[in-house]
Formats: sequence, structure tokens, C-alpha cells
Amino acid sequence: MTNYKTIAAAAVLLALPSLGMAQEADVTPPNSEVGFIFTTFMFLVAGFLVFWMAAGFAMLEAGLVRSKNVTMQLTKNIALFAIAAIAYYVVGYNLMYPGDGWSVDGILGAFAMAELEPVGLEGMEPDLTYASVGSDFFFQLMFCATTASIVSGTLAERIKLWPFLAFVVVLTAFIYPIQASWKWGGGFLDAGGFQDFAGSTVVHSVGGWAALAGALLLGPRIGKYKGGRTIPFMGSNLPLATLGTFILWLGWFGFNGGSQLYMDTAGNVADISRIFSNTNTAAAGGAIAALLLTQLLYKKVDLTMVLNGALAGLVSITAEPLTPTLGEATLIGAVGGVIVVFAVPMLDKLKIDDVVGAIPVHLLAGIWGTIAVVLTNDAASLGQQLYSIVVVGIFTFVVSFVIWFLLKMTVGIRVGEEEEITGLDMAELGMEAYPEFSKS
Repeated sequence: MTNYKTIAAAAVLLALPSLGMAQEADVTPPNSEVGFIFTTFMFLVAGFLVFWMAAGFAMLEAGLVRSKNVTMQLTKNIALFAIAAIAYYVVGYNLMYPGDGWSVDGILGAFAMAELEPVGLEGMEPDLTYASVGSDFFFQLMFCATTASIVSGTLAERIKLWPFLAFVVVLTAFIYPIQASWKWGGGFLDAGGFQDFAGSTVVHSVGGWAALAGALLLGPRIGKYKGGRTIPFMGSNLPLATLGTFILWLGWFGFNGGSQLYMDTAGNVADISRIFSNTNTAAAGGAIAALLLTQLLYKKVDLTMVLNGALAGLVSITAEPLTPTLGEATLIGAVGGVIVVFAVPMLDKLKIDDVVGAIPVHLLAGIWGTIAVVLTNDAASLGQQLYSIVVVGIFTFVVSFVIWFLLKMTVGIRVGEEEEITGLDMAELGMEAYPEFSKS
């Protein structure tokens, strides 16, 4: 029996080289198809990295809210992603990428549902100079969902579930895709020379503007501001918040790296590698800046500031992660970290209650990152960058404010005082994240 096995194994080993050569000869596609395959593969890998950021937002928010509101944050995060997936499919994708089908040229895209290629590309000749529609849709959807995740953390601990989700529908189906079409869909901002590589403005500041509009109408949490003082509300789980930050840091490699949009040449692959390195060092710069600055200002390091400093560094480099050197990327990220440390108490002085610090991280650092493009990218002009920031900001804030106001005047957006004190987990959902522990 052993001899037969040995002979059979030897025969297989002898056959493997010829099998390998035959396989290579039979399936090696032409160069254009190779580029199509690699770019499609890049979108899929980058897309699921950005999808993983949804888990990062959920963990970060769950860690930074009080234990009586953790289940609500988890519910909001999984629900908003599911809503974004459907809304972007039904109307958002073609509003954002209308091609030749603009409803209003350069301003308003096409109202149509997204469609994928047929199975196996049967009966069609794909554009082999780019990637599959399915991979592009999948990748771009993740950016849309990220925008909604930003809003969730700011409005935590006092907003009703269903009005929040109603706003998410409008944000992901219309607000985000329309303004994104002005840059990434070939609209009027792109024609004017606006530079925003992966979305410091198009994604992050949009989420920040929408969150700011909601926070102004929603008001601060009960007891947050008393007698001219800010009362700190400690998060329920800092290890969870730290895990969420690391998950977001990881996902950002797909966020920025995939935005190279092509993986069909050695030059594009080298650029993706450069983007990964710059993204990483910007996050490190933001974290270190917040680490040192909180030690200097408060005589003790503030972990939540360090976490948000890293995220602000990531947001800051997102508008242009390709052209900076490693040193320049570090400094751009470090400025983001500084912005967070000063902006968080500034918002508290204005009595704008941002539970997780999303407005400093995504809005203010997003604005800084968009301006910082002119430091390393010769194609960018300061005037055009500022103009685009203002246009996107006014559009997003005004439309978001109107939607939040209509929701407030009709169904209401804030839970009652008793429900807020009890906690949204029990009041809105009837279940606790940590039932074995007492409420805090």
C-alpha cells in the first residue's frame, strides 16, 4: 500500500510543472484585461477595508458614550450602514456619477437606480481600461456610509432613533451624492480645478456640517453645561474606543489607497504604496501632537484627545495623501491633532455638545486638510480650494438644517427628559449593553 502511494505521489509531482505551464499559457489575459482585473481587485479589497471602518465607528462611539446609551449607538451604526447601502443603490450612485446623463449639467446628476454588469459579462464588451461597475459601486458606497457614521457620534445620547434614520436616508440618497458629483462625478467644482483626492471635504466635512446642523437644533445633553462650566461625561469603555480608533486607522488605508482609482501600472502601484505610508505617518503625527499638547496644557495626557488626534491626522491627509513627503504628511497630520485639542473646548464654550468630537475631527480637520493640499500639489489653488469648501459647506449645512428642522417640527428629534436620564438603551430599545452592571 505504501509503495502505491509513493508512486502516485511521484507521478503527481512530475506532472505539476507541465500543468503549471499549460495553465499559464491558457489563461494569461491581454494587458488591458490584466489592468481591468487588478483595478477591480483593488476596489474590492479597498472597499472591504473601508467597510471595516463601520465597525471602527461603532466601537469608537460605543466606547465614548455612557453605558446606558451603548446599545443605541450600536443600533444606529448598523442601521445607518444598511440604509446607506439601499439609498445609494436606489438613487445615490447615479446622482453622484451621472456620466453623460446630468439632469442639470455639472450640478444635478441622473435619477436612476444603479445597475451591475451581467453575470460573467455575458453579451457585453466591458471597458477594459478601468474596472467593473460592481467593484466601483461597492467601493463608493463605503464612502457614502462613512459620511453618515460621522453624524451618529455627535448627536449621541439624546436623539431619537427613527428621526435620525430618516435623516440618514436623505443624507445618503441625496445630500452626499449631489455634492460629491460636483467633484468626483465631473461637476462644476472639478471643472474649476478643485482638488480633494479622497474626501477631506467631500466626505468628512460633509459629515461634520450635517452633524453641526443637527447639534445646533438638538441642543446639549442634560447637565452638560452648568453655571458656566462644562461637566465631563466619561465614556463607558476606553479600551473599546481605542480598538475602534485602530480599526479606523486600518480602514483608512483602503479609504485613501483605493482612491488612486487605478492599479494597472507599476507607477500606480508605487503611488498606492506611497499613499499608505503618508496616511500612516499623518495619523501618527496627529496622535503625537495631541499626546504632547494635552500633557503641556493639562499636565496629564488625555487618551480621548490622542485617539481623536490620530483620526484628525487621517482626515487631514485625506485630501492629498499622494504628493507630500513623509515629513510633510507628518506635519499635516500633526496640525490636525492640534486642531482637535483646541477645538473641543472651543465647542464646549459655545455650548455645542459633540459627544465624540466628530466636528473637530471631521469638519475642522477636513477643512484644514483641503487647504493643505496647496502646500504640496501644484495643481491646487488656494482660491479654488476655499471656494469649494464654502460651496459644499453652505449646501450641506443649509439642506441638513432644513431637514433636521422639519423633523423637529413634525415628529420631534429629541427624547424626553426622563428617557434621556434613564438612558436611550432602555427608553428607546428596551435592552442594555451591560445588563450585569449598574447604570452610570
